[in-house]
Amino acid sequence: MSLNAFITGAYDTRVGELVGSTCMGLHAEAAFGAIKDAGLEVKDIDGVLCAYSLTEPHLMLASVFCEYAGIHPNFCAAIQAGGASACIMIMQAAALVASGQCANVLVVTGDNRLTGLSRDGAVAALAEVGHPQFERPFGISVPASYALVAQRYMHDYGVTSEHLAAIAVEHRRHASRHPQAHKRDPISIDDVLNSREICSPLHLLDCCLISDGGAAIIVSSRQVAGPSRNQSIEILGAGQGHTHEHIIAAPSLTDFGCKASSAHAFTTAQVKASDIDVALIYDSFTITLLAELESIGFFERGEAGPAALRGELGLGGSLPCNTHGGLLSYGHSGAAGGMFHAVEAVHQLRGHANERQVDNALLAFVHGDGGILSAHCSLVLGAI
Repeated sequence: MSLNAFITGAYDTRVGELVGSTCMGLHAEAAFGAIKDAGLEVKDIDGVLCAYSLTEPHLMLASVFCEYAGIHPNFCAAIQAGGASACIMIMQAAALVASGQCANVLVVTGDNRLTGLSRDGAVAALAEVGHPQFERPFGISVPASYALVAQRYMHDYGVTSEHLAAIAVEHRRHASRHPQAHKRDPISIDDVLNSREICSPLHLLDCCLISDGGAAIIVSSRQVAGPSRNQSIEILGAGQGHTHEHIIAAPSLTDFGCKASSAHAFTTAQVKASDIDVALIYDSFTITLLAELESIGFFERGEAGPAALRGELGLGGSLPCNTHGGLLSYGHSGAAGGMFHAVEAVHQLRGHANERQVDNALLAFVHGDGGILSAHCSLVLGAI
């Protein structure tokens, strides 16, 4: 089954400490790169979706970007769903194309979070995630919220700090094969366990990076996908799942909306989790990925950690995961963090991932989550 929508272009900028970069500059570089990759011209873009920026916040960021880039689309909107924004925008773009409202939708993200925000500014921006009445006054933080999830998993399913560390180590191994990755130096399980404790049981190397960078894709109609400059990637399935916003309202600390979003995406695509060749799953913290791997159904409860220790998430493993290095090692630049996952899926399905290429990758699963495992969106992509 198909959603009758195709990814025809994809591009990601350099990632890391990009001195002199700006939010709009990164948006533009990613956008024009994706348009060129698709073999299109700016005038061919009739839909634009943006997310959000922490360094250049605006109520109408998509309109600001279109003004900056000289694009005059028929449809223009900004979607804010934290780390789920990229996948949700791709899902929305697919709907616009499938309905005939647009032929080519540009989905673009970017921010200079590392060089464009002060330490206090970054803390203030992330503090907004907490509930203003019931969480913020008591000092809640994003890492503390995810630490609650980690503690529950340790209690219920025997997850250990070594399990979580193995995820970080594998991601760094993946990133070492990517020339654009923010962090490429190898790390060991001991390095993770001996890194500074942020919020028990999470250490510094259990946490995602803060990076500058941008990424974009083009979602096109079937008519455009045929003569596309590069191999088009079909969007086979998509789904969302939402259970809460604030951690105090979460119905569970072990079951999340990714269970519903992935089930819907798999059903639409008419595939199973076991059919997936490569997975690109949001990894804001090591526990984020572990929880999602099990909720989605790639591993049974309590099995993802031992699988990571065995190397099952690496090249040649049963589920190569986040082959670019993920948010933990490739880089995390706001909404672009989730878009990096989608761009890597395109590279893998085109067979363009070079040293990190998964053999015979025909089906990719991409997942984003926003907030504290709050908003979830899953995509199934296929090579054609």
